[in-house]
Amino acid sequence: MKRFLLTGIAVMLSLGFAVAANMAGTNFAGTWALDKAKSEGLPQQMANADFTWIITQDDKQIKIEVKRVPEGQMGPGQPTVYMLDGSETTSDVTGRMTGKAKRKAKWLDGGKILELNTVSDLEMQGNAFQATSMDHLELAEGGKMLKVHRVSENPRGKQDYKMVFNKQ
Repeated sequence: MKRFLLTGIAVMLSLGFAVAANMAGTNFAGTWALDKAKSEGLPQQMANADFTWIITQDDKQIKIEVKRVPEGQMGPGQPTVYMLDGSETTSDVTGRMTGKAKRKAKWLDGGKILELNTVSDLEMQGNAFQATSMDHLELAEGGKMLKVHRVSENPRGKQDYKMVFNKQ
């Protein structure tokens, strides 16, 4: 009986460590430059500018700051923050469009892929609308490349494209 109990405790501890390791997931921190040649299906506004993502990450959250050159219609934007425990964050959207954005993160594939979901209830020139996006972040080439598959939808329609970033 004692042996069975010790085996049970060992199995539970092993599972606990596996869950904790899975919660940590991949660390995407760094400065990443968009490689337009390797990216697929980029929207025109992205294809006509240079983008850099500055990602900071700790065990609780990931923050993504997007820099665009030249600045204009899409930038500079507010940094986006996602809680890595899956809890929802809400932030104000300011600029040409105003409203609220709700964000959630979820680890996939044993912590190798991070899914980032955003639902924004917005208003522009008196018109209310909703915009959604889902990003899948994954490292490649030994951490030197960041692959992001984005699916977004707004009143202009649905977009599905792949961005490839090189670590700076």
